[in-house]
Amino acid sequence: MISPKLYLFIGYPGAGKTAVAKIIAKHTGAFHLWADVERHKMFPNPSHSLEESSQLYDKLNTATEYMLGQGKSVIFDTNFNYKSDRLKLKAIARKYKAETIIIWVKTPMNIAMDRAVNSQLKRNNYDYVMSAGQFHDIAKKLEPPSLEEHAIEIDGTNIDEQELVKKLGL
Repeated sequence: MISPKLYLFIGYPGAGKTAVAKIIAKHTGAFHLWADVERHKMFPNPSHSLEESSQLYDKLNTATEYMLGQGKSVIFDTNFNYKSDRLKLKAIARKYKAETIIIWVKTPMNIAMDRAVNSQLKRNNYDYVMSAGQFHDIAKKLEPPSLEEHAIEIDGTNIDEQELVKKLGL
């Protein structure tokens, strides 16, 4: 039996995390747990408040644990910009003998911000547009991965499917 994998992402809003997640899902069949979509299911008019986010991530962490417990790989598509959050999910993965793969989608801040706040773009097939203030609140909290996290760096300005597959060994 192949051990499940847990894919976690680091990157600014608009960095290209979901584009990478969709490619991983396509090539692995892993369950794509997409925080933005789940937030909109739980909260039709999301406020992105601390309380709302706490409820969302409690639910998503439980779903991740359940899927890993079933032997299924999970692509947890959100910003894991706090090292403490990455460590928490890594502990859940370890409990189920799942490998944790941390992917840092590196995109210059100005490009990621333009993608995230540009009202002309429809992000990830829904109409939520992030404000510049929301972007900066998230961006300033990004804690780069430490060497022992062995993050795989992906260029978010040019996500090439074949290159990504090769780099991730899919």
